[in-house]
Amino acid sequence: MTSLTRRTLLKGSAAAAVGTLAMPAILRAQSAELVIGCAGSHTAWMEEIVVPHMKEVIGADILFEGTKSSVNLEKMSSNRDRPYLSVVQMDDPVMIQAVEEDLLAPMDATSVPNLTDLRDGTVHMDGMWANYVQPWAGVAYNSSMRDGVTSWGDLWAPESKGRVIIPSLQNTEGMWTLFAAAMLGSGKPFSEAQYEIDAAFAKLEELKPNVLTTYSVMSQAFNLLEQGEITMLAGNFSSYTLPRKAEGVPVDLAAPSEGIFAMPSGICLVKGGPNTELAAAYVNEMLGAGLQKEIATFASSVPANTKVDAGDLVPSGVPILSPDWSFVAANRQAWIERFDKLMAV
Repeated sequence: MTSLTRRTLLKGSAAAAVGTLAMPAILRAQSAELVIGCAGSHTAWMEEIVVPHMKEVIGADILFEGTKSSVNLEKMSSNRDRPYLSVVQMDDPVMIQAVEEDLLAPMDATSVPNLTDLRDGTVHMDGMWANYVQPWAGVAYNSSMRDGVTSWGDLWAPESKGRVIIPSLQNTEGMWTLFAAAMLGSGKPFSEAQYEIDAAFAKLEELKPNVLTTYSVMSQAFNLLEQGEITMLAGNFSSYTLPRKAEGVPVDLAAPSEGIFAMPSGICLVKGGPNTELAAAYVNEMLGAGLQKEIATFASSVPANTKVDAGDLVPSGVPILSPDWSFVAANRQAWIERFDKLMAV
């Protein structure tokens, strides 16, 4: 299985007519096409929920490129003189880098009114980006091969030799295994352990016998989990695992006792990107209560909009952990190089 890298929407005649008639004049005067950079793992709900919604409500034909946040950053940087992406959905630590490289256009309540309905702490750097949903991350496992996962330490169990896959640190979800290793290796609470990187790498070295491989393309690793080639996939998240479980695939997502992690899913406007008004309308819809509820329910995620009830979307009884992203952004490249050297076969 490979993740989709680009998906072009065919223009539907009847739906397009209704959507166009409903659009404000300022949007009708522009091209109706938007190119959106997003995570490859978001393909399912982007296709099923977001694309038809945007066509109906703002009249936009969405072309989306599903890839890693770091790749989206590279695309914005290499095309800064002639940007082709209008909106990018990527993780907070990469958003920080994008701000530092002056690649984002700030948002405010004039252009994106739904910003005023978001939870505290979800709008960052004076509107440079906002979190639209926060999937939770734990340990995915093959439910036909094991009963569950109670601790991050289960990844290190001797019976799991050669049956575990962990993400590369090039993927944001790779940070969860690193931080779990820091907690286990240092014996400190997460608030302190996240800074104990030497202890984290020492613990990761102990994990190597259990690691079949590391991944940068999550869908391929998940396919091995579904087939029972591995028993656990570390750092996976609710927006991917739980919809597959609902489809009858023998997988589940565990919330280890040490805590789960909140995935920092952000949305931003690309500086100088095409169709600025339509792009702002897209972001506004992504932050609106209606679409927020649909996405959060589909992806078992925490909505950012305060008008949406999170309900039972997140496990109770375990801490929800969020790291110091400035610390991550400042050190990530060095950690990637150290990780790649450690895990090299």
